[in-house]
Amino acid sequence: MAFGAAGVAPLAPDAADLPVVTITEELALPDLSAQINALRKTSAPFIVEERVRPGDNLWSLLNRMGVHDADAANFLRRDVRARTLVSLRSGARLQASISPEGKLLSMQTLLDSPGNPNNATNLVLEKTIDGFSSRLTEVALEPRVEMRSGQISSSFFVAADRAQLPDTVTEQLLDIFAGDIDFAAELRQGDYFQVIYESLWHGSELIRSGRVLAAEFHYNGNHRQAIWFGTGDGQRGGYYDASGKSLKKTFLKSPLPLSRITSGFAMRMHPISGEWTQHKGIDFAAPEGTPIRATADGAIDFSGVQNGYGNVVIIKHGPVYSTVYAHMSRIATDRRAGTRVAQGDVIGYVGSTGWSSGPHLHYEFRVNQEARDPSTIALPPAVALSAMELPQFRKRVADITHRFAVMSPNPVTLASR
Repeated sequence: MAFGAAGVAPLAPDAADLPVVTITEELALPDLSAQINALRKTSAPFIVEERVRPGDNLWSLLNRMGVHDADAANFLRRDVRARTLVSLRSGARLQASISPEGKLLSMQTLLDSPGNPNNATNLVLEKTIDGFSSRLTEVALEPRVEMRSGQISSSFFVAADRAQLPDTVTEQLLDIFAGDIDFAAELRQGDYFQVIYESLWHGSELIRSGRVLAAEFHYNGNHRQAIWFGTGDGQRGGYYDASGKSLKKTFLKSPLPLSRITSGFAMRMHPISGEWTQHKGIDFAAPEGTPIRATADGAIDFSGVQNGYGNVVIIKHGPVYSTVYAHMSRIATDRRAGTRVAQGDVIGYVGSTGWSSGPHLHYEFRVNQEARDPSTIALPPAVALSAMELPQFRKRVADITHRFAVMSPNPVTLASR
């Protein structure tokens, strides 16, 4: 006969039968000014860190940090280096050491480093026996690679915002693809883009966004890519497609990055005279004051007022080609006849001067002084990389292809199309 023993645990109560007790507790938000006042009761200095907010000026920022120091204010107004604090960008971080009495003991912040986009300049202000002093030191920033993608629903700008692209990256994309894509007319719902770019960090702090390293657009059955390939110190270089052909076109597709064509190169009824006549240019609608870019390198042949053109700039691009930009509200500073301009330089601003029924840009493309439709002109091909540069470039293409494949909803192999 076998005997055994078993333990039986009591059944746990049903959670639904347990009493419910509501506990309400008010949590106070931290009060920075109260903390500062508490610290002032001690004899030791304290560290305050603040970021520049939209609408801030230096004095409101110092007041928020608890600095009440007439000597420091006078130094900030007088010292050449310290005065750069007046124009700090929104989001910039300042760190200050402050005495219990609100006197500034030291302050530091990172500034852009002119001439070296991968560095920053650390501005340090310190109180010494003889008063305040300032010094600048170079700080190497750590580059990191960011990857973003977005799908067009209404406009490229909306898609870029949803993809959390920094404004500087969005502007670069407009410039990079200006010779290939009309961002206002050619992008449709469902089109998408992918972009790889640098961000520059100091420790855990994002300082700024850097250069676009690669990007691609899939739109209306087309596929365009751009890959940065540098030479020498990496600061010089350009954008190429996957076959190694330069994306820099002889002429941009449009003098305005985002606009719509209201009148093409065709016969039309003139809106002012009412006569049926040949329209010898392309009209781009845009708000008054929109910057107008030179579509190619060249020299200004005429700058001023000319009959029905109103404020107009004419640029010669060598012995054969010239372009005309008319009805400007004003011509950009220093854009006089004889001045050299580079592709993309701002030469004026959209207006409605001369024979114009509303704000727009009248753009003409001339060949041997004769107005021609730019869409029908066979322009010189883009420059390609040399045979010596191609092996290194192909390694870069392979890396970019892998990165795009990771992001892409519909992976497409990078290839010249």
